[in-house]
Amino acid sequence: MILAGDVGGTKTQLGLYSAVAGRPVKRCARRYATLEFDGLVEMIREFLDSSGWDDPLDAAGIGVAGPVQGRTSRLTNVPWRVDADDVARRFAIDRVRLLNDVEATAHAVPALGGDQLAVLQRGNPDPHGNAALIAAGTGLGEALLHRVGKRFMPVASEAGHADFAARTSREAELQRALADRFGRASYERVISGPGLVNIHAFAHAAASCPAVANGAPAADRPALISRSGLGGDCPACVETVELFAGVLGAEAGNLGLRSTATAGVFLGGGIPAKILPALRTATFLDAFRDKAPMSRLVTEMPVAVIVEPDAALLGAAAAAAEVMADEDDA
Repeated sequence: MILAGDVGGTKTQLGLYSAVAGRPVKRCARRYATLEFDGLVEMIREFLDSSGWDDPLDAAGIGVAGPVQGRTSRLTNVPWRVDADDVARRFAIDRVRLLNDVEATAHAVPALGGDQLAVLQRGNPDPHGNAALIAAGTGLGEALLHRVGKRFMPVASEAGHADFAARTSREAELQRALADRFGRASYERVISGPGLVNIHAFAHAAASCPAVANGAPAADRPALISRSGLGGDCPACVETVELFAGVLGAEAGNLGLRSTATAGVFLGGGIPAKILPALRTATFLDAFRDKAPMSRLVTEMPVAVIVEPDAALLGAAAAAAEVMADEDDA
């Protein structure tokens, strides 16, 4: 039995998975408000008590919204320090794997299929090729999935903080506006929840927006903006969503090139699944494919949006299952 965790800045999911033929199968899961607990250990204890599980746990995989250094992580937006060795000691778990949340989602990619994915481009998948993940949510995460033997080996990155490269005159105006405001323009300033808000402010200039009141909570603004843009309620919101989709398509294609992702480019995070209509347009796919002289290569790459809401939790369980399998093979 595997304990899995997806620890975020706002919410955390914990689950119990059994490893069946090396693939995790969810037995139970619960969601918690992260800051209602003083730390992860207290949350795990409550979860195990409420689930009625008191048998030994074979392994644990925990994805966290923050950089992982060795066996610990200080979460980016939560005053928590997560220590894999402490979790192992408190709950008598021999194998505990701690990884970044985007890396955790990357571990889920091989286990996803059917209605867990929304296909944007079927392409010509290479079963022996690499894959890639770009995840747009509160921030922007990117991971390369290198093919090593019969397995993908996810490699986390901080590519979301790389310099935003404008492709059109309008994007160049956006780039200048972001650089004036923040000192530099990164991809995370554009294709993330806060990025939607940044584009929205740029598109509206000094004009008010009928869809987003000035007093709307910051956490609600990305959803209000995307809903208005998809619904055509406000021309500037429509442009906001189009700019977002174009930049996301371009950077997804860039990532596909960087990793030679002939097995597929996958879009995760909370935003892509919520703006699927905007990604099923030429705006997204033309930007993805516009990579001359490598346009044919990216056109043959499968592209899909992860619509499975528990992908990061599943990936954390898959990462723990890999540790168990590696020890069995040793």
